[in-house]
Amino acid sequence: MSEETSFFERVYEIARQIPEGKVTSYGAIAKCLGSAQSARMVGWAMNASHNQEDIPAHRVVNRKGLLTGKQHFDGTNLMQQLLENEGIIIVDNQIIDFEKHFWEPRYGIL
Repeated sequence: MSEETSFFERVYEIARQIPEGKVTSYGAIAKCLGSAQSARMVGWAMNASHNQEDIPAHRVVNRKGLLTGKQHFDGTNLMQQLLENEGIIIVDNQIIDFEKHFWEPRYGIL
């Protein structure tokens, strides 16, 4: 297993833990993995995960609660629709009450 594959798998372990109705950020996952400067790599992992139905990539957003990864989902508004189905309100690609819905990952609970 390559180092990149191992990193992606650790990202996916965390993403699978995000509770329904909650979101986290690329940076929070990177920080949790002890690689705080790797938020972009977390984004690449999320983009590569779209064929894996057990990974809720729609629950990973940028640090401000913006749906920056939505272009990687099939359908124009699929990411937003999935989040709204979980009770999250979105206006202009921005999660309303982002702090209320934010989930802080803890790698130690894996």
